[in-house]
Amino acid sequence: MIWNQGLRFGRAHSRRCLQYGRNSVVEFPRLASSKAGIQVKIAQIDSERPFEPALIDGFKRKHDYLRISLTERCNLRCFYCMPEEGIELSPKEHLLTNDEVIRLATLFVKSGVTKIRLTGGEPTIRKGIVDIIARLNDLRSHGLEAIAITSNGLALHRHLPTLIQNGLTHLNLSLDTLDPFKFELMTRRRGHELVLRTLDIAMASPSLQSLKLNVVIIKGLNDVEVLDFVEMTKDKNISVRFIEFMPFTGNNWNKSKMVPSSALLDRIRTRHPGLMRAPDELNDTARSWSIPGYAGSFGFISSMSDHFCASCNRLRITADGQIKVCLFDAKEVSLRDFLRSGASDDDLLRLIGKAVQGKQEKHAGMEDIDVVTNRPMILIGDPGSPATRSFRVYRHLSTVSNRKQAPRRYFSVKTPAPPPSLTHIDEHGRPSMVDVGEKLDTQRSATAAGRIYIPAIAYALVTSTSHKDPVNLRESAAVNKARQKGQALTVAQLAAIMGSKQTSNLIPLCHPLALTNVSVTLVPEAPEDSVPPSTSDNLPRQRNRHSILCTATVSCVGKTGVEMEALTAVSVGLLTVWDMLKAVAGKEMEIGEIFVAEKAGGKSGNWKRSHNSITED
Repeated sequence: MIWNQGLRFGRAHSRRCLQYGRNSVVEFPRLASSKAGIQVKIAQIDSERPFEPALIDGFKRKHDYLRISLTERCNLRCFYCMPEEGIELSPKEHLLTNDEVIRLATLFVKSGVTKIRLTGGEPTIRKGIVDIIARLNDLRSHGLEAIAITSNGLALHRHLPTLIQNGLTHLNLSLDTLDPFKFELMTRRRGHELVLRTLDIAMASPSLQSLKLNVVIIKGLNDVEVLDFVEMTKDKNISVRFIEFMPFTGNNWNKSKMVPSSALLDRIRTRHPGLMRAPDELNDTARSWSIPGYAGSFGFISSMSDHFCASCNRLRITADGQIKVCLFDAKEVSLRDFLRSGASDDDLLRLIGKAVQGKQEKHAGMEDIDVVTNRPMILIGDPGSPATRSFRVYRHLSTVSNRKQAPRRYFSVKTPAPPPSLTHIDEHGRPSMVDVGEKLDTQRSATAAGRIYIPAIAYALVTSTSHKDPVNLRESAAVNKARQKGQALTVAQLAAIMGSKQTSNLIPLCHPLALTNVSVTLVPEAPEDSVPPSTSDNLPRQRNRHSILCTATVSCVGKTGVEMEALTAVSVGLLTVWDMLKAVAGKEMEIGEIFVAEKAGGKSGNWKRSHNSITED
């Protein structure tokens, strides 16, 4: 048994160790005879370090886990976290300072908290986070055992080694998809590869005691990736946690988009019938499972279909200093205002105790959760995690009824769009063609661009106007073979036009359209050339290489857009250039940078892309 190790880390950890051991399930022979001894040990620890009554609610739940939001800002815009119309951020002076964060953390740790998790917004964009973690690490002498952070991983790779060195022990990384395209769809930002870079650094950090991956599951969007996430645990010692889609202000929650954890488990069990129940940590929100022979584990956070309120030991402080006792309860009390009024630690504890005593036995059912007065999760923190999301209702406790009313936030009344979903996938995850029968025929156009990089000898060939070599090309069988194909760019231009007309035959779910015009240009670019003004803003290039820029504009009068036709034209045009030049440059050419540069018409309106940003008309 792991008595000594459990005792070293305090009461809560002791119970965990007594139940499961440090890293695995411990079999206890003579369990009946050991029970009394366990109770004696727990009582001994409690007597050595009494638990502050202010952190015990009316249902005898001890709250030894504190989540602190460091910022309301985030560098992603996940649709389930932030309303489409955005939020109004609190003024800087309303946010807790670093010293205020540490003072409150110290008070909670001295009162019995053993684990602190830092959240946001995105906590890594808070200035001074490295110092905050170092100062929290000094609280270990008062009983703090774990310092955790929940991050989207976008910028964390730059700071993670230093944070671990300063005392970080636990990391929860939010990643809802393994597909870069879906990542941009769900977060409204790029950066998928940066999150994976952070994951790799975390995996290579032996001092990190726990690494968990948070995955919010949305039906019809990323639920088809569940088995792929489970497969990550085969070789990686991580815990993947599937989180049910939860309702909050502005995220347009719909029960039909929520996949119950039981359904996901059945899906996984079909592929892995030998999966086993894994031991959970004390008060853990996830129900964990493992597959024999796999290094990691996976679990389910079922806040909607199977709440875990009876074992809840969490409290949370928002970035603007409000204490929230429940994720789904809109009630808040301002510790910031009380602290800044000169309150002593005893005064603060009395206020905290009143808030904790107001905690309900369990939160409302999924149909009755308050999404009108409760915060969007971005204003509570920890996006991608179930334990820190909500909104504000100011309700004064009797001890602070005369304090100054904190300012309210105001939100746009614009109706948020439904959560993004893949239009070509039906509710069962099967391919489905979009029904456009009810749409009106309108004028539509789209412009796409792309580039192929070629060596100097290929550039000389495509810019040559006669069979006579203008740049002293060495006569070789490869050169002659390339020349025998005719003028490469003319052939590629014709192929691009023909390709655009065949789009519906090449892309299974595209609608056949009667195109009214297809315009294709292919422009050779030498390293010293300036890119033509019409494309320079859209497609920055590697100026030290020869290349050919292909631009295609496609128009039609129809019920759906022609972006795919423009992209197909560019792709086929560049592939044709490759085929024409492969005899002399097959090992050196590179196709890339293909994207829609401009679009007009249709429901989404007109827009133009410039240097990775979108300008809408």
